[in-house]
Amino acid sequence: MESVLAHVGPDGEHLLVEHLQKVGQISASLASKFNSGGWGELAGVWHDLGKFRPGFQRYIRESRDNNAHIEGRVAGRDKTHSAAGALWAIQSLEKKFGAKGALAGRVFAYLIASHHAGLYDWDGGLAPRLAGDDSKTELAEALAANPPEEVLALGEFNPSLSGIPGGAAGFALWVRMLFSCLVDADFLDTEAFFDVDKSATRACFPSIAEMRLACEDHLADLVARAVPTKVNALRAEILQACETAAEMSPGFFSLTVPTGGGKTLSSLAFALHHADLHAKRRVIYAIPYTSIIEQTADVFREVFKGLGSEVVVEHHSQAESEEREETAAARLACENWDAPLVVTTNVQLFESLFAARTSRCRKLHNLVDSVIVLDEAQQLPAQFLQPVLDALNLLVKHYRVSVVLCTATQPALSTVEYFDATRNLRGLDNVREIVPDAVMLHTQLKRVQVSLPASWQTRTSWEEVADQLSREPCVLAIVSSRRIARELHQMMPAGTLHLSAQMCGAHRADVIRSIKARLKARAEGLDVEPLRVVSTQLVEAGVDIDFPVVWRALAGLDSIAQAAGRCNREGRLPHGGRLVVFVPPEAPPPGWLRKAADACVSTLHGASEDPLSPHLFERYFRKLYYNTDLDAHQICAKLAVDTATLGVEFRSAAEAFKLIEDEDRATVVVRYGQSQGIDMLIATLLRDGPQRWLMRKLQRYMIDIPRRTADALVGRGLVLASPGLYIQQAESLYRDNVGFVTDEAPFNPAANVF
Repeated sequence: MESVLAHVGPDGEHLLVEHLQKVGQISASLASKFNSGGWGELAGVWHDLGKFRPGFQRYIRESRDNNAHIEGRVAGRDKTHSAAGALWAIQSLEKKFGAKGALAGRVFAYLIASHHAGLYDWDGGLAPRLAGDDSKTELAEALAANPPEEVLALGEFNPSLSGIPGGAAGFALWVRMLFSCLVDADFLDTEAFFDVDKSATRACFPSIAEMRLACEDHLADLVARAVPTKVNALRAEILQACETAAEMSPGFFSLTVPTGGGKTLSSLAFALHHADLHAKRRVIYAIPYTSIIEQTADVFREVFKGLGSEVVVEHHSQAESEEREETAAARLACENWDAPLVVTTNVQLFESLFAARTSRCRKLHNLVDSVIVLDEAQQLPAQFLQPVLDALNLLVKHYRVSVVLCTATQPALSTVEYFDATRNLRGLDNVREIVPDAVMLHTQLKRVQVSLPASWQTRTSWEEVADQLSREPCVLAIVSSRRIARELHQMMPAGTLHLSAQMCGAHRADVIRSIKARLKARAEGLDVEPLRVVSTQLVEAGVDIDFPVVWRALAGLDSIAQAAGRCNREGRLPHGGRLVVFVPPEAPPPGWLRKAADACVSTLHGASEDPLSPHLFERYFRKLYYNTDLDAHQICAKLAVDTATLGVEFRSAAEAFKLIEDEDRATVVVRYGQSQGIDMLIATLLRDGPQRWLMRKLQRYMIDIPRRTADALVGRGLVLASPGLYIQQAESLYRDNVGFVTDEAPFNPAANVF
């Protein structure tokens, strides 16, 4: 058996038995965090049982290819190996434990048969595959090769399903958690063999306790140096409330603080303090917008700069290869959130939580014993709200997770009467407010006068908007799509700045730094040149800019409140800032943006109180959610387990759970900022393939565009296709003022917000 191989590489051979035993050990260790170590161990030991087949051994030896072990890359019956372990689990457990064992064997079947292709649906997917002749032959040939008894043995395994976290309601999440443990264990042991920049990808991070102390020192220094203003005094009070509340028992929390109240750093302080006191292993900070994640990551890096450069993992890339395009390097480079502080997006967090694919699921087990901060919690996707709330309840109740709903416009998801009872909607359990008096905070932090349209039916042309903006010496205009931002920017005077997600993160960060520097200079009387900015709503969260005047195209009331947070943010203007809400010449496209705008108009029409009053937000969200199916894609039904067969529609649910209502997207690495070494990074990618340290560095040079556009550009030789992403070739595709452009008009305004 010593000659039976799991992998071959340029520097040697990886023995199969050694690989199976190690994956079993790692998977057991990971799954033990939620009392499922026995399940994790057997899944690891049996996952590559099919590699004992003589045909597979012949193939892997003859190919001598790093990628030969990846199932599905090459057609042919001898190339498969994931069905044998799945069938062995069902047969051996049934033989020893009867019907109960056969049912438990189906759990292993999901895990093992899916560890390359991703989790299957049972009916129409996994069941017919396992019933096929090829799968049966694979098992027979593997067993005929006489695997060692320690590989085939059940040991002391108990097949009882009574201990599933959350029972039947938690079955689907539990299987995905186990799948995460198996996949990560497989990747980690394979990485150890291939040693692809292992030291770089396994950074030595500081402890949560060290990070808590660094954060406390940083915030104490900020408070000590802060100008003694009313706003700064309130920020200090909010911070103190967060540090006090962190001592409460784990569970759900809400942090309802008006924009500009310092909730980003205060929520981080809460999370680290809470994690340290309650033995949590990491903090996951999730943000709704891909486009501004790097701003928050930069703020956090400043907090921890004394602890080294590898403290914050910033993860927002959608650059993940299709299973048939995978290489060994691509598999090892996918992110598993092995860090104490991860800054990510709602898309990454929630699509991973409902994922079927290996690369997305890999990180899930690292949610156990974590603190999840949902920044701008009002942006939780309404059409997926019910499955999201169900998953969060399971994580808190059964996986020792604490969740913080952090926002200026709290949607009150814990209030039973907030939901339509006829739809049997389920809210969050026992959400505790960290700063209880939202009305008082709003009154004390009021710094902006909101100017609403005289008539909600009267539209303002973009030419008129541009004319009005051009008369302002210092103004920010926020619109709801990339296309409109680009067109409005073209109408503005020379020198007007532009911000949108057509600019990569590094580019946006440079522009925002410039804006902040110019605003500071203007406040000190050192800059008299006009400062005008046209932006998508990416500036409405996590970007601390402070304009005297902000114009906002009609949108959801929560977006209007966020826009107000970019106006007189520091409260320095004696007469307050001015937010002008206008009705643009075209309505938002059908869908969520239009529903939000309609709910805003319905809420504000005839209202006599401050448009940003906390009382109005509950009314607004009631209207918004009442007109929305909160499980529009039937995710809950797809993930409901048939207790007789353990049938679940894992793949169908994952395919339906897409937060961005959009056509297929593609990630493009752009060539912005030659002096910053992007060409060297791209050259390394092309030479060595994706590696985790490299993908982390490339995050800030990535944008998303429709895949059809990317493929068209490849056909014209302007973009190079690479597994999981595309690479800009033609310099003309990226401009220093507006970012990525083509000579076509490929961007759909309905999809390209932010």
